[in-house]
Amino acid sequence: MRRKGTGDVGFRCRRWVMEQMRLDRSAKVYVAGHRGLVGSALWRHLLAAGFTDPVGRDSSELDLRDRAAVERFFAAERPQVVILAAAKVGGIIANATYPAQFLSDNVRIQVNVLDAAAEHGVERLLLLGSSCIYPKFTPQPIREDALLTGPLEPTNDAYAIAKIAGITHVQALRRQYGLPYISAMPCNLYGPGDNFDPLTSHVLPALIRRFHEARHRGTACVRLWGTGTPRREFLHVDDLSQACLLLLEHYDAPEPINVGAGTDLTIRELAQTVAEVVGYEGDVEWDTTKPDGTPCKLLDVSRIGKLGWAPRIDLRHGVETTYDWYKQHVAILESAERRGANA
Repeated sequence: MRRKGTGDVGFRCRRWVMEQMRLDRSAKVYVAGHRGLVGSALWRHLLAAGFTDPVGRDSSELDLRDRAAVERFFAAERPQVVILAAAKVGGIIANATYPAQFLSDNVRIQVNVLDAAAEHGVERLLLLGSSCIYPKFTPQPIREDALLTGPLEPTNDAYAIAKIAGITHVQALRRQYGLPYISAMPCNLYGPGDNFDPLTSHVLPALIRRFHEARHRGTACVRLWGTGTPRREFLHVDDLSQACLLLLEHYDAPEPINVGAGTDLTIRELAQTVAEVVGYEGDVEWDTTKPDGTPCKLLDVSRIGKLGWAPRIDLRHGVETTYDWYKQHVAILESAERRGANA
């Protein structure tokens, strides 16, 4: 059944895209997931860019898996722009251990937010996905049209399927209601506010924590998963935030668009870089009985490059600033907690 008023909203939104490339800085912008790694970077960037009315709710205030709660929030706040950065995320261990939760939680979050946005007249929406949506074995660098051309990496296929569902939902809303909603697929992200939990973190923050703790404990050798040979691409969240605003103001197409650094390195090379930044001088061993995941995952970023965007933060500097944030916000807190437990 056609949603009440959605056709009119689609017409107004399409006209808005054609007539106005710059978002109104007084527009109410809802950043879903504004306390997370990506969401907090988006929040900082929106304020720096002059936006005066960003809106956010943490999970204790608004559970995006609760459809009725999401409906009430949109009815009350009436955001004009939505950036869907909220998601259940994790590294290879978490994805392989909890695939049901990764699929269920992410699908529910996306369905609830996208349906509410369409129902309540959101003019512009950006859904953020992940490069894991692409097949495990696909020509490099990965073009956007590689989507659904082959089997996924088994260790994170549930999360990938959820994100593919989100992309398809965005495309369906465009086809059915004419809404100028878009989706972007970033590569591996890192930066201030990252998750450093040893069980649920991604590879880069996990390495920062492992080497930091090894250095301070005097550990002679750090043992890491896999062979160290897979190649990965890393983008600082502040660079992603700039890309997101550019896409909201200059991109309007049903196809997802890649956002990446344009270069990659091996996990072994990444580990060496992190160890140097942290100051760990011990040995590193590789547990080859553990999975590597996708062997190579470099995004083709030519489409967003044509819009005038390019990353500004090189990996070494980004790791340095992320490690500084970790020492100030995570390591000190954990040290204080250990002292309290031993008192």
